[in-house]
Amino acid sequence: MRFKGENLDFEVLGASHASSIGGEARGLPAGETVDLAELQAFLLRRAPGRGEWATKRREADEPLFLSGLRDGVLTCEALRFEIRNTNQRSEDYEKLEFLPRPGHADYTAYMKSAGKEDLRGGGRYSGRMTAPICVLGGIALQILRRGGIEIGAHILSVAQARDAEFPLEAISPEELHSAAKKAFPVLDDRAGERMQGAIRSVAANGDSIGGQVEVAATGLPIGLGGPLFEGLDGKLAQAFFAIPALKGVEFGEGFSLCKQRGSQANDPFAIENGELKIKNNRSGGILGGMSSGAPLVVRLAFKPTPSIAHEQQSVDLKTMEERVLRVGGRHDPCIVPRAVPVCEAMMAIVLLDGLLAAERLQNKENRV
Repeated sequence: MRFKGENLDFEVLGASHASSIGGEARGLPAGETVDLAELQAFLLRRAPGRGEWATKRREADEPLFLSGLRDGVLTCEALRFEIRNTNQRSEDYEKLEFLPRPGHADYTAYMKSAGKEDLRGGGRYSGRMTAPICVLGGIALQILRRGGIEIGAHILSVAQARDAEFPLEAISPEELHSAAKKAFPVLDDRAGERMQGAIRSVAANGDSIGGQVEVAATGLPIGLGGPLFEGLDGKLAQAFFAIPALKGVEFGEGFSLCKQRGSQANDPFAIENGELKIKNNRSGGILGGMSSGAPLVVRLAFKPTPSIAHEQQSVDLKTMEERVLRVGGRHDPCIVPRAVPVCEAMMAIVLLDGLLAAERLQNKENRV
């Protein structure tokens, strides 16, 4: 489970019900400071057991740094850390050993590994594995902020309830970070109340529900990324799809653009106060695979968790007989609220990698 960027190399270690999870990152800029209290606050936004819409599994999610960080400063060594798993209940998954949950990676992982992988709690495919991503992402967010780049996200929709959207042309720091300060991360609290009502309803019925997250970045330089396989949007999409349960990615107005004409979809150029500006920004801050200088806005679609208390049809992979499955244990009725900081973290990792690679290239060109 590895992110291999142009500059950053990050491996996620462990499994959902192992004794610990963690990570190893190479390529971080030595000398950068890390505010550990700020990082811990960020991690707690994703941590389980907080809020009525989250799983009751409760974990502290406090990383223990083994190398690469000394007195709050990144060193030249690889950043190695672990997060202890302390509240796993593996017995809840004993009956699932040969009964794959419909819509889950249980089946494909079992077949790929010939039944030899530890799939308790979803194993390496669990949302639990996003905790190490948030450690590196939380550090990346701090580094980017010092460079004038801000990243924020919020729940865009759950069921039929929809939050306000980030304004595509310009997003203020207050708008970007307002959701992160709330227990339920939305811009419009009334929309949030409707979302919470929908989550309570499905939870009471033993079911689950999906939704969307909108994540944005401001302050990016023009030209980050490149054509074809070097595209920033392609790299972001690949990284976002590492988040469990993600099923769709769109930049700016995305899929709605296919219903428009070019005269409607194109973003005009204008001069305001002596500076060139991209109006409308329907493209979401990406042109030709490169950052345009306008806000980078991405919308991500998450499916409902497959772990529900309803009866579902499955097959015993050992006897090859059909079985009825009802999933017990502790599960999020909606993973979207906890996915918000994960989306911020993933965007931060990709953007930091791109900026470090661009800086390295610039330094090389200056030496020649």
